[in-house]
Amino acid sequence: MKPILLPLVLSVCCAAVYSADPVFKKIVLSDKFYAEGSHYGDFNKDGKPDIVAGPYWYEGPDFTQKHEIYPVEDFSPEKYSDNFTVFGADLNGDGWDDVFVAPHPGNDSYWYENPKGGDKHWTKHFGPKELGNESPKWANIAGQGFGPLYNNNGCLGFSTLTLKDGLPDWTFYPVSNEDKKRYFKYTHGVGSGDINGDGKTDIVESTGWREQPADYTQTPWKFHPFKFADAAAQMLVFDADGDGLNDVITSWHCHLYGLVWWKQVRKDGNITWERNDILSANPDLNSDALRFSQMHALAQADFNGDGLPDFVTGKRFWAHGSKGDKEPNAPAVLYWFELKRDGKGGATFVPHKIDGNSGIGTQVTAADINGDKKPDIIVSNKKGTFVFLNE
Repeated sequence: MKPILLPLVLSVCCAAVYSADPVFKKIVLSDKFYAEGSHYGDFNKDGKPDIVAGPYWYEGPDFTQKHEIYPVEDFSPEKYSDNFTVFGADLNGDGWDDVFVAPHPGNDSYWYENPKGGDKHWTKHFGPKELGNESPKWANIAGQGFGPLYNNNGCLGFSTLTLKDGLPDWTFYPVSNEDKKRYFKYTHGVGSGDINGDGKTDIVESTGWREQPADYTQTPWKFHPFKFADAAAQMLVFDADGDGLNDVITSWHCHLYGLVWWKQVRKDGNITWERNDILSANPDLNSDALRFSQMHALAQADFNGDGLPDFVTGKRFWAHGSKGDKEPNAPAVLYWFELKRDGKGGATFVPHKIDGNSGIGTQVTAADINGDKKPDIIVSNKKGTFVFLNE
């Protein structure tokens, strides 16, 4: 069976040139806790992006009309939802975008088949089993099609799919040996990108990176140990300082504090890393310096149109309820971080506050969802579901 390539319906990077100081318009889609993540797709095939968050999809471009995908259940913010991350893509090759759900970590994933019009519940199908990791990524790791990057049965790996009888048939490819203490359902931190410059997509995790071999089905992939984080969230891979080498950007601990970017350094043909703190992992709680805890999701986009990659993150409100983690009741802020290069090999990330009462979940999505070639932001979490249009 030939694998099908499933690109995301929209690019998260835009080529437009616009204001260097974006202003975001906030739209509240819901104040209920339905999910910890949200995404997008063209679910009614009208050529306009729509939003999916929990049991609803919202019609673009104004997102005022919503449609129920499955029976609605709003969850207690003191507890957890059954929807940690979600992705929109045409999974069965029929030309209509479906919805893939990564549930509470460690449970079997599922996807909802687009009924091709009409307000009725979508047919539920099961996807890859035992989908672990708190922030699984949707990625095309081996050029065989998009699918989740996650932990399964004690291994880190990724799934691709082929079509079988008109439905996706998932195949899991482990990239590590079995280690159930290391790769379990609540593991933190995963990402992907070309680390060594060989044109293949490698995999990063909190404790190092794995080099894709010539045959991606080979197990295990060569592991290069390095402590990128205590407990990362999504790990971004892009060239921050413009030296042609991809760097790594992530939270230091997604339930505590800290935001770092790791500069890739080559020494005698070997790859090593130089730490650069964006926000301190040990902030002074009596200082007015910017700090916020629980950075449990990150997403990359060029928010100001200067051609450089920026990223968005924020505070995951009540990740472990009202009494868990550090400063759980501090404002649920949302920030974008602007990449600035000094022309001498140096780079900094400048924080810009977007909002003080939304935050992030275990997923935050950055994409152009209103067709103006500027990346917008979608958030769903214990505060509700929000859209921030980049104006």
